[in-house]
Amino acid sequence: MKKILAAVDFSEPSKNAARYALALAKDIPGSSLTLYYTYEVMTAGSDGTPLLVDTDARKVIASGALNNLKAELGDAGNVNIDIAIEPGRLSSTLVKYVEHLGIELIVMGITGTSRLEQIIIGSNTLSVISEDICPVLIVPADATYKKINKAVLTTDLKDVASTTPVKELQSVLSDLKPELSVAHVAFEVGEMPDSIKKEKDALQKMLERFNPAFFHITDPDFIDAIDKFVKEYKPDMIITVPRKHSFFKKLFTESYTKKLAYNSQLPILAIHSK
Repeated sequence: MKKILAAVDFSEPSKNAARYALALAKDIPGSSLTLYYTYEVMTAGSDGTPLLVDTDARKVIASGALNNLKAELGDAGNVNIDIAIEPGRLSSTLVKYVEHLGIELIVMGITGTSRLEQIIIGSNTLSVISEDICPVLIVPADATYKKINKAVLTTDLKDVASTTPVKELQSVLSDLKPELSVAHVAFEVGEMPDSIKKEKDALQKMLERFNPAFFHITDPDFIDAIDKFVKEYKPDMIITVPRKHSFFKKLFTESYTKKLAYNSQLPILAIHSK
């Protein structure tokens, strides 16, 4: 997880995500950071007529803005910072760039409205997550970097062997070296079924060198369960393995964000299942 890319659009949340990305990179020896910006080659005139963008002029402006942001980030320590500007839609253009350069982590900000409990993930962030390019770290708009000493992996303990992104998880955990907790939420009260115990044992074996602590939580509401867990154990990052784009999006729809508002400073790392 040493090649890090921060996707920016010059909004304050994206600038904050870039600051977070640099601080994270400084904590991972040998890391590099790319500040990445894309722009549409077509725009709409006042009457809605499609107009071609002056790409050369746009690149010059974007290059200046990215270099200004690079300067604003301040001391980069031993982290090499590059800038990249490409025409096209973010998600499709980013796929090619990430694959070509071997980017291992994308860092993006959350676009928020005026009230904390109304925070939602921006459409660009969702589109990048849905592409399943590489792990994506979602940084809340007001988050400030704190060394990742504790992380919690949320899991439903289903089909662990075929769905767990072991390589990506091990890479993240090896680089960050956090104290790892694994939180499984059961919706009904009762003893853990044998099938779930087997899945737990399988995941335990996959992650055994990280010595994870497992927690079995009973709660009919997944978000409430994670809420309580985070309040009690105070992790610095949540790691989730969304099986589908819609599952991840569900966590951030307006009906759930109020329950997650307490967690506004906590980054969430999405690593797609295999």
